[in-house]
Amino acid sequence: MPRNFLIFISLLLFLAGCNEHAAGPGISCGNLNMAHLDHLLAEVDLANKTKAVIVNIYSEYPDYHYTIEPKEGFACVDDVARAAVLLAGCPDDSCSKSRLAILDEMMDFILYMQSDSGYFYNFIWHDGSINKTYRTSQAVADWWSWRAFWAMEEYGALSADNALKIENASAKLANKIFEDQTVIDKRVNEEEGVLIPDWLPGETASDQSGDLILALEKYYRRTNDSRATDLITQLADGILVMQAGDSLTFPYGAFLSWRNTWHAYGNIQAYALLRAGVLLKNQNFIDKALVEVDNFYPWLMKNGYLNYFVLKRTKGSYETTEQQKFPQIAYGIRPVVFACIEAYRITGKEKYFNMAKQASGWLEGENAAGKMMWNPATGRCYDGIISNEKINLNSGAESTIEALLALQALEKSGIDIKELYGN
Repeated sequence: MPRNFLIFISLLLFLAGCNEHAAGPGISCGNLNMAHLDHLLAEVDLANKTKAVIVNIYSEYPDYHYTIEPKEGFACVDDVARAAVLLAGCPDDSCSKSRLAILDEMMDFILYMQSDSGYFYNFIWHDGSINKTYRTSQAVADWWSWRAFWAMEEYGALSADNALKIENASAKLANKIFEDQTVIDKRVNEEEGVLIPDWLPGETASDQSGDLILALEKYYRRTNDSRATDLITQLADGILVMQAGDSLTFPYGAFLSWRNTWHAYGNIQAYALLRAGVLLKNQNFIDKALVEVDNFYPWLMKNGYLNYFVLKRTKGSYETTEQQKFPQIAYGIRPVVFACIEAYRITGKEKYFNMAKQASGWLEGENAAGKMMWNPATGRCYDGIISNEKINLNSGAESTIEALLALQALEKSGIDIKELYGN
């Protein structure tokens, strides 16, 4: 089907989003097609009798019905928080009332999921009760707590009323984070000869540290709490230890994700360092982030992207002991787009703008499978590339939201999304 026809259909769906009689909430967000995200949203009754908006996690080809993972649940903080960050970043327009109302009810869900400790549970069951036992749902210092923090602060930045709504929950979480994550004694260890710090979340999770930095930055801008900048510095210093290689040496300045492993998903460290560098006026953070953007990203794109690799270091040189190309997912592309656009914003160098567009090409078919992963006519992002010949045609919450976040960042940088997908 010609791409220009797909764009025409996409525009019709976008306009339908501003029609009060359209199916679903009809969320509008610039020129992005929000139709599939709209399909994934649902208003639910929580166990405390609160009504809230959630995002269904799994949506399966060919009719994109919802499915549930029996050990987890049907909705989670991870996805609702990312959707909230997306909606908080949408421009105000004629549909903003609908968008903001949905955002309010997403925040009701997130606040409901906070535990007494301050950390967040992740999944809920169909009866609105919280899954408190499964390992990826417990209220601990992990991805979903950092994402809840980030979403709360993005939401709180929109208005004084919003800030008041999240103030107590955010303070409770922040105090717990400062208590648990702030360290004095910092040690650098080795794994297969690779240097790794011991003071990040999960000891070495620099990927999680990136998300936490983004939340702490927004928290600091709202509260001016100096504990936040101190922790940002501590986390950023740990991320720098995880940088492997340089402009001339493999893996060309890549920030490892955890221990001696690099993986594409959630590898947001370069973007987080760029944000931290601007906030703290620390040029070293910016320079080190640009080493990855300037050297590792081009290598990664030239090699058709990767899922992960494991490193070993001997006599100053790095080699891979394990490497896998697939699957590839939108969650591995969005961090690259974010970092390139931020590098362009900071430096004004056109090459970073072009790199952001090149990275987004993964969504429009410039990938190992040669297939469109983002469908501009439906607003779906497919769940991943399985091999050189096959893609996963399901379109769940994570893939959809991650693609929309990448496209939103492109649009904010001045790229015409309609033109990008019309060529």
